[in-house]
Amino acid sequence: MVIQVIGSGCSNCKRLLGTVQEAAKGLAGPVEIQYVTDMEGIVKSGVMSTPGLVVDGRVLSMGRVPGLAEVRRLIGAES
Repeated sequence: MVIQVIGSGCSNCKRLLGTVQEAAKGLAGPVEIQYVTDMEGIVKSGVMSTPGLVVDGRVLSMGRVPGLAEVRRLIGAES
C-alpha cells in the first residue's frame, strides 16, 4: 500500500502526515508513506485543495485534516 500526504509543507499538511504515520502502525503488510510537496506531484495527484490524503492513487480526503480515527478508517487500519 502506498499512502501519500499531499501538501505544500504547511502546518496542517505536517499534522496530517503525523496522523497518517500513527494510523499506519495498525496496518499489516508493506506500507510506504510519501509526503508529496512539489507542485508537479501535487498536480499529478488530483488533489485540488491541500492537505490531501491519497491511498494507492485514490484521493480519500482533501482540504482538511481528518482525525486519527477517520484516517484509520480511510486507510483500513481500524483497531
